[in-house]
Amino acid sequence: MAKRTSEQAAETRDDIIAAARTLFTAEGYAATSVAEIVKKAGHSKGALFHHFEKKEDLFLEVWKQLQIEMDSEAREAAIASRSKTDPYASFLAGCRIYLEWSRRLDYQRIVLVDGPAVLGMARWHKLDFELGSENMTRGTEFLARAGRFPLHLSKSAAVMLQSALNGAGFVLASGSPDITEDEVFDTFERLLRGLA
Repeated sequence: MAKRTSEQAAETRDDIIAAARTLFTAEGYAATSVAEIVKKAGHSKGALFHHFEKKEDLFLEVWKQLQIEMDSEAREAAIASRSKTDPYASFLAGCRIYLEWSRRLDYQRIVLVDGPAVLGMARWHKLDFELGSENMTRGTEFLARAGRFPLHLSKSAAVMLQSALNGAGFVLASGSPDITEDEVFDTFERLLRGLA
């Protein structure tokens, strides 16, 4: 019986996260009430607060879920794009996925628009770097070992490149008509290849 209870608790938690994600995407964090979330999820406020101390904690879980999903897709793209002739191909494929996700409504609204407002910019950056720095550092270390720039600069290169991608993601999420995803990617590729 205990197994079923823990399974039910996990299902309830997943229902709440899914409902919150849908509502945060459609309405934004500030306009989404706890009452709306539990109604959409088909559970009680008590159930929500059993799993999440406050609405911001639920938002953070949804934010992390989106970041992990994007990261997973970027890793898959990087693996699929490995090239024996171009050491940059894998790194660039993963970065392209990030730029594509920055134009997705759920990622835009939750991660790039509401994320800094809800979490605070300093916390947003800290969490983003914790989640993404491993991949970026692995990529820059690979490029350094391939002779593209000094190995001792791989961590600083990862920080700079991740910051450049985030900045581009914010611009793309803003819907600026002055810049396109393809232009951003082309510029990023030139910056990356220019590190040599």
